[in-house]
Amino acid sequence: MKVLISKRTLLKMAGIPAIFFVFIICIPIPNPLFPPVYSTILTAEDGTLLSANIADDEQWRFPPSDSIPFKFETAILLFEDEYFNYHFGVNPISLARAIRQNIEANKIVSGGSTLTMQTMRMAYGNQSRTYAQKLLEILASIKLDLLYSKNEIVKKYADHAPFGGNIVGINAASWRYYGRPPHLLSWAETATLAILPNSPSSIFPGKNDEFLIRKRDYLLKKIHDRGFISENDLFLAMQEPLPGSLKPLPNNAYHLLHRTILEKGNGKKFKSTLNAKIQTQTADIVERYSAELATNQIHNAAAIIIEIESGETKAYIGNTNNPGDHGHHVDIITSRRSPGSLLKPILYAAALDDGLITPTQLLPDIPLFYRGFAPKNFDKEYRGAVSANEALTSSLNVPFVHLLIEYGYEKFHQKLVQIGFNSFDQSAGHYGLSIILGGAETTLWEVANVYASMARAHQNFLERPLNRGYSKSDYRSNYYLREDQNPEETLASDGYIRIPSIDRTFKVLQEVKRPEEETGWEFFGSARPISWKTGTSYGFRDGWAVGLNGKYLVGVWTGNADGEGRAGLTGIKAAAPLLFQIFNLLGGDAEDTEGYGNQEMICSESGMLASEICGNITSFQLADYMTNGTRCTYHKYIHLNSDESHQVNSSCYSVSQMKKVSWFVLPPVQSWYYKKYHPAYKKLPPYLAQCVTSGSKIIFDLIYPSKFTKVFIPLEQDGGKGKVIFEAAHEDDNSTLYWHLDNEFLGITNNKHQMGVTASTGFHTITLVDEIGNEIVRKFEVIN
Repeated sequence: MKVLISKRTLLKMAGIPAIFFVFIICIPIPNPLFPPVYSTILTAEDGTLLSANIADDEQWRFPPSDSIPFKFETAILLFEDEYFNYHFGVNPISLARAIRQNIEANKIVSGGSTLTMQTMRMAYGNQSRTYAQKLLEILASIKLDLLYSKNEIVKKYADHAPFGGNIVGINAASWRYYGRPPHLLSWAETATLAILPNSPSSIFPGKNDEFLIRKRDYLLKKIHDRGFISENDLFLAMQEPLPGSLKPLPNNAYHLLHRTILEKGNGKKFKSTLNAKIQTQTADIVERYSAELATNQIHNAAAIIIEIESGETKAYIGNTNNPGDHGHHVDIITSRRSPGSLLKPILYAAALDDGLITPTQLLPDIPLFYRGFAPKNFDKEYRGAVSANEALTSSLNVPFVHLLIEYGYEKFHQKLVQIGFNSFDQSAGHYGLSIILGGAETTLWEVANVYASMARAHQNFLERPLNRGYSKSDYRSNYYLREDQNPEETLASDGYIRIPSIDRTFKVLQEVKRPEEETGWEFFGSARPISWKTGTSYGFRDGWAVGLNGKYLVGVWTGNADGEGRAGLTGIKAAAPLLFQIFNLLGGDAEDTEGYGNQEMICSESGMLASEICGNITSFQLADYMTNGTRCTYHKYIHLNSDESHQVNSSCYSVSQMKKVSWFVLPPVQSWYYKKYHPAYKKLPPYLAQCVTSGSKIIFDLIYPSKFTKVFIPLEQDGGKGKVIFEAAHEDDNSTLYWHLDNEFLGITNNKHQMGVTASTGFHTITLVDEIGNEIVRKFEVIN
């Protein structure tokens, strides 16, 4: 018997699924499915986890991963939802079984939830279990299955499932329980984690361990039965212990992690440029070294390693973690500090670049009082005159201040900003001449940027077409994240500092005497030349060292985060040994070039380009632009008597018997200091008595104290020792006098020559020198 169904009935029957589909689509589900509240993760360049920061809701929830490890996906599906890939978000058979079990028990004992339903339950915030809520989760799961792929749903579940305590997601769980990423876990470890989301509050390592082992072994047998592991593998897996206590997350780049959060935002996974091995080894060295410094109450240290060619940061130790409250959370690498002498090589290179000096040229090293600024060398001595090379290798302050006066501090400030010192954000007048001695604060990050940029420009120049070898892109901030991109290269015929000047600067810095620990380094076959420089801030608050070996730049800082100064806190004593310990980790050789330019004749005494009257000359390789400077001004013709013992002139000596001689003559004050360090220096011979005119010698005298005067120095109101006023007179009203007490420089006076002096009880010597080298030495005694 035929049953006829009308067309209207067929349409009604076909409309039921359509209506159901529309109803399902209208079911509200969260968008996004889970709030984007994640921990911030920092990895090394190879993906190794370096540091992590807890999410804003105090959960360890790592950002979603790219994929789920095969072992975990297999284990979680076998344990939670073996038919996951065959149903539409809901398993009717499981639901029917759950309903039957609940009716028999007269309470809810099973939910029949699929992995999709569990995902939706978590997405809804784990609401109370009611029939209405269950129905909503069922309908929403069907919708989720329509909108997402099976792989995406498993991933959502794995990334947001609870694993006990405040641990959320497979990635965080793997690190907290086993101290490594999930793709490196064994089958037993994976099975243990796959069980935890089912009942994270009651099944937890260290809690109900026997029950946990039974469930783990049950899952392992199931994994074996499905052919994923062999009988032997099953036996060995079941012998593995549970994880025990939670593992601390790696904390190998704490300061860079927090810098990344500050600059890039939180709740993300960041892939850094750090080399995991170099980072860990460098951190260990810095920690051990800082522990030694702590015996002198120097509690903080920082270090950075930059790969010069790429500009990538390979190690970033923002501070040490010494016991006690010593500001170890402060990121020293980005903190502004006084750099001490670290800018001297840049002034040296800039002066060479302008043809202002040659590398060997003498610079004045005499007392200076310029607009209220009176610099002193570290040893408080003056050498009269030193070559630019020696001034740099010995890091002498006074010669570089003289050089800066000649170069111009406004011009130097502009150059520093051009090449990357953005922290020098005040006007040049704000810093004045003190900028060369650390009067402008900068950061270890910027110091590393600038030195690495100079080295990068030097290296790239050799790779680029002739006369098109410069690019501003060489001078850039270094990178610490893979996502940062290199700027485009635009070639030019000239740069901020020309390559021969950089080359010469780095070669001179290779000659800087290394710390005592490195004595004899050049005799080892594995020794590598390193261009390096130290810096010490005023008051012994900061000790710096920066060095380059051709492949890497290393920068270190030592001191106290709160700025407390300590005796011995100098670049050479506190920072340099750490620098070379770090370099021992690294490969790379300094750039070895043949130099630039041609061999030029140089005056041996002055170091300037030789003039026609220079006696002793030598050759030195100079770039073309370095040969346009002034010829030697220190050699002069003088007229001597026949035995060359005295100077003469035509008013007192026969012209036919005079000898015209080239003589190396330093300015009087330079000469006075220079002869102490150079006994072979020959002062100008005196004039014959009959050749001295009344105006040829200017005299001055010390008014107080007179010879062998007994001087009383009063006490101040606070009990401290006061000063007594010494006074001198000079025939030249515009004269300048240089005062010294027991060979230690006191100061300079002009016009009115009075100097406040304090000294201990006993005998002392006061020495005065004028601008043309006249000298007065007088002894006096201080009494109580």
